[in-house]
Amino acid sequence: MPKQFDLLVFDWDGTLMDSAGVIAFSIQAASRDVGLPAPSDSAARHIIGLGLNEAIAALFPELPRSGYAALVERYRHYYLAQDTEIPLFAGAAETIAVLHEEGFLLAVATGKGRRGLDRVFEQTGLGQYFHASRCADECFSKPHPCMLLEIMDELGVPQSKTLMIGDTSHDLQMANNAGVSAVGVCYGAHPRESLLALSPLVCADDFGELSRWLNDHA
Repeated sequence: MPKQFDLLVFDWDGTLMDSAGVIAFSIQAASRDVGLPAPSDSAARHIIGLGLNEAIAALFPELPRSGYAALVERYRHYYLAQDTEIPLFAGAAETIAVLHEEGFLLAVATGKGRRGLDRVFEQTGLGQYFHASRCADECFSKPHPCMLLEIMDELGVPQSKTLMIGDTSHDLQMANNAGVSAVGVCYGAHPRESLLALSPLVCADDFGELSRWLNDHA
């Protein structure tokens, strides 16, 4: 079957790496450290995928910008303490290698900063397979379409041949805003109903289902 898409753009946290729980815990612990009420699990998971400043603004709209630095410092303290232990989802590394071998252009669009993405690229060995990437400290935060638009422009791929794959409504809304198709994954940060509301082509329940769908339909 001819390829339907030339470019597959993956979110990272909650899509390729099983990090949503660590991110939520780190946000909650950091909040308590600086005297803010810890957000609920659902609230902490909801902001996953946003840039850190956008996440803080969403969780604590009354917090002045002068208070962001202390919260970010404590968040990084907790997250980096566990960073090297966070696993990829089962089958993720193998699937990315196969997709690369099959000739797809691969990219990452993530709420991580560049230093964080480069670190996990090296830790996992997956960096070699991706042709482009954009991070929250380089572009407008999701769901703005900037990341996707810049990746498509860099790699010379039109909207009709681009697929976004992510675990949050921010990912799927970004895809809609950029005019590209999207696949949701329901094993990450956001619940199935939030993803289905944004009309993805499919919503995969685990990475194995995602891998099979990409093999059969991408």
